[in-house]
Amino acid sequence: MFSPPFQPAELPTMYFIGVTTAKSSIMRVFPQWARFLALGDCRISGMDLRLHDDPEAYRSAVGYIKSDPMSLGALVTTHKLDLLRACRDQFDEIDHLAGLMNEISSISKSDGRLVGSAKDPITSGLALDAFLPNDHWQETNAQMFIIGAGGSATALSWHVLQAKHGKNRPASLHIAARRQASLDAIRQLHEKVGVASQVVYHLCPDRNDNDAIVATLPAGSVVVNATGLGKDSPGSPLTDAAIFPRGGIAWDFNYRGDLVFLDQARSQQSCRELRVEDGWIYFIHGWTRVIAEVFHMDIPTAGPVFDELSRIAAATRQ
Repeated sequence: MFSPPFQPAELPTMYFIGVTTAKSSIMRVFPQWARFLALGDCRISGMDLRLHDDPEAYRSAVGYIKSDPMSLGALVTTHKLDLLRACRDQFDEIDHLAGLMNEISSISKSDGRLVGSAKDPITSGLALDAFLPNDHWQETNAQMFIIGAGGSATALSWHVLQAKHGKNRPASLHIAARRQASLDAIRQLHEKVGVASQVVYHLCPDRNDNDAIVATLPAGSVVVNATGLGKDSPGSPLTDAAIFPRGGIAWDFNYRGDLVFLDQARSQQSCRELRVEDGWIYFIHGWTRVIAEVFHMDIPTAGPVFDELSRIAAATRQ
């Protein structure tokens, strides 16, 4: 638990800035990964902050990491947008994607400089590509519906709409949020990178509104829970009456919590020929990218080393 004032870290320490960090599998996985990667005598520590916490709480956390010699950096989840908004001036460097996405998911140090990076645009793509069939969009003419408009949703939308994918992009991308301000923010980013015309924005204050969009999706479409509901808060962005697209994919960014969205999808897995994915592979890619940044080492995203990291993590999963 994060509770200032702080004591200086006694060992090289990486932090996890989240909401319920003690419940995360990383607390069991990190020590084993550290041994396998030969990181030396180090530790991980959680910093729990409230959803949309006071800006001073974010500034205190970032200021501590910046000033403490043994504090090497952090992975940020849930608070990515709020943290950058509150702490931008405390960073000596913000990478291109962090500036573009207006979020920080990785805090590291380089030659005494505090660096903020956005890894979600990379890791969300790696996670999606791990289970999405090759040329899925081009072959099916399917659509994608991202429920939520926070940092992870923004990153995933940026990934799937990149011009480098050519024709292998969703026929249409739908994004829903409960607040107009969230939709406006993600639309502004899409306008900046020139993809807003490919997105349909939906203000959905009620779960039934999301159900109605799901009902319009053609076969093979992908429905993503990017809301945090099911982990940071209980529940699902859909009701039990929602009907998933036949032959589609239901992807929850969460892998722990009450996971109601996953239960809803699994209840239709057979009759709707659904593929159901949780956030586990996203967890693996997310953490390994940030650990690589914090400890200044190369960690591959595929191959024997990555496979062993995945095996180690899976052995600790509850």
